[in-house]
Amino acid sequence: MRFCLICLAFLLFGVVVMVEAQEKKMKIYISADMEGVVGAVTAEQLGPTGFEYQRFREFMTQEVNAAIEAAFEAGATEVVVSDSHGNGQNLLIEKLPKNILLVRSFPRPLMMMQGIDASFDGVIFLGYHSSTTNPQGVRAHTMSSARLADVRLNNISMSEGGVNAAIAGHFNVPVIMVSGDDAAVKEVTALLGDVEGATVKWNYGFHSAMTIMPEAAYALIREKVKKAIGGIKQFKPYKLKTPIQLDVRFKNYRPSEVLSYLSIVERPDAHSIRFMGKDIIEVSKFMEFILTYEPGLEP
Repeated sequence: MRFCLICLAFLLFGVVVMVEAQEKKMKIYISADMEGVVGAVTAEQLGPTGFEYQRFREFMTQEVNAAIEAAFEAGATEVVVSDSHGNGQNLLIEKLPKNILLVRSFPRPLMMMQGIDASFDGVIFLGYHSSTTNPQGVRAHTMSSARLADVRLNNISMSEGGVNAAIAGHFNVPVIMVSGDDAAVKEVTALLGDVEGATVKWNYGFHSAMTIMPEAAYALIREKVKKAIGGIKQFKPYKLKTPIQLDVRFKNYRPSEVLSYLSIVERPDAHSIRFMGKDIIEVSKFMEFILTYEPGLEP
């Protein structure tokens, strides 16, 4: 009798373990930019007025699909994608899988990371580019190529990957993989550590690169996503000490002048402003404000 009870206990324990395993969820967040997409080198591929833009929307969508497919094959149960380039309306939603969620358009409080929260297990950056202070990289900039000359968090000059990793880190979610040109991949991995990197092109300058072909890029992205998710426990969140000091340097003079009228803003020099945020969420909202606000906003 005692032996039977022990057997029954082991059987019930095994059932519980199996149920827990089946119920285990893995959520992956994908932030997709466009400058780092395979073959993209100039504005002709990156905005609605460019003669190649419609074709490169297809390439961007296929890179995202490659990452989504690989994520599910590697064990993900949920995927959220953020369309994080330009107007946030680049991905062809009819060509995305039906079992994901998509964040579109701007403005939004967490910018390129809207929708992230503590329920996610890992973050993937697709189509990323290097920072505005990097002398290398295709279309290198941080947040705004037209307006900003530098963005610093706690005195560290940041790429968009750095800012977005800090937002993910606020929720204790690590970045596990990045794709883009060689300068972008090198910059993100130098900041975050040994995350998986998929280099789809090698920069020659701001508007030139040597690139692999789209199908090769999709295969590489699949490979790196699977490898990243396979070792997801090894990645650590990127966390900044709070409060967070944001320093933004404008290419022009007047934005810093007008923003300094706000009591929460300092003006260290003619082209720069400083804002102290209690955390990266507050900093993100302030950054979206300075990049988006116009007196004539309607409706």
